[in-house]
Amino acid sequence: MSTAATAPDTATIELVAEFGHQVTGITVAENGRIFVNFPRWTEDTAVSVAELKDGQVKPYPDDEWNAWRNAKKDEVTPHDHWVCVQSVVADGRGSLWVLDPAAPAQAHLVSGGAKLVRIDLASDRVTQTIAFDEDAAPQGSYLNDVRFSNDGKHAFITDSGVVGALLVVDIASGKTARVLDGHPSTQMKKGLNVTADGKVLRRPDGRGVEFSADGIELSGDGAYLYWQAIKGDDLYRIPTAALVGTGMAGGDVSGQVEPYGKNGVNDGLLIARGTDKMYLTSVQDDAIKVRDLAQGPGSQARIVVQDARLRWPDTFSQGPDGTIYVTTSHIQDSAFFKPDASPALTTQLWKLVGKT
Repeated sequence: MSTAATAPDTATIELVAEFGHQVTGITVAENGRIFVNFPRWTEDTAVSVAELKDGQVKPYPDDEWNAWRNAKKDEVTPHDHWVCVQSVVADGRGSLWVLDPAAPAQAHLVSGGAKLVRIDLASDRVTQTIAFDEDAAPQGSYLNDVRFSNDGKHAFITDSGVVGALLVVDIASGKTARVLDGHPSTQMKKGLNVTADGKVLRRPDGRGVEFSADGIELSGDGAYLYWQAIKGDDLYRIPTAALVGTGMAGGDVSGQVEPYGKNGVNDGLLIARGTDKMYLTSVQDDAIKVRDLAQGPGSQARIVVQDARLRWPDTFSQGPDGTIYVTTSHIQDSAFFKPDASPALTTQLWKLVGKT
């Protein structure tokens, strides 16, 4: 049953698609095409990256790129197949980018599999693959989400693995710098417990939710990169000039990190186009919240929509018409935390309707 808020200044959610597998990433290209991805966490899913057409998923860019299986990892090359895709992002310049941390079950990283791949949307063909070596993506890493500088020259990536960090990528050369590796801003917050359904979320062995730097977003003018850990409640930002300058040169950028107030526990971040409104997927509250960054670090988040169907709201995307989409990945319902759960989870893609 829905528990959607009914206040006149809040929104509701409308179902776009339902999947028989665990979805995380969503992106809507500038021409309205919708893409999603399904990481291999508890299930060796047959489709990893897909285009959503008429409510159905079509393997993207083709069946061959989706041919990897955990059970056949010695037979399928990891550098040119989707191993465990976590994020898909359309860059607004005619390309879809696919971020593959290549760590099925968020465990062992498959050698040669971590990569950022560009697909030309006009031809539906892969045009560039940026491979990450062990300096950029060491064992224990889990590359999570990506954003692109306004000039299209750099990519910024969060690593939510054992030791959190940010990656800065020069797209033309593929050169990658790992920055803020182990810095407090990119790490899990000690002593913080993530809850779901009013209870602390724990695995059978007692471990809680353990995700480092995860949510990521650029300010509209491209001047600042924002991020936060899931096991954390603080938002941080840094000038992108520091990342592409000092950071790419191998220098220390920690002195330019700025705490930017409390977000609470969240997964995905989105700054709506042309605004300073940051939308938050509030996973503990089955809610979408928003805060006005123009009000500074002291700004408070308010609920846009709270609905029992928002089970672990995960990733945002904004369509060309301004519509905001969000996936629900049901992490609290997965076999990670409920051993009796089916490896395949039913998950959803929603859109926000009404005033936000």
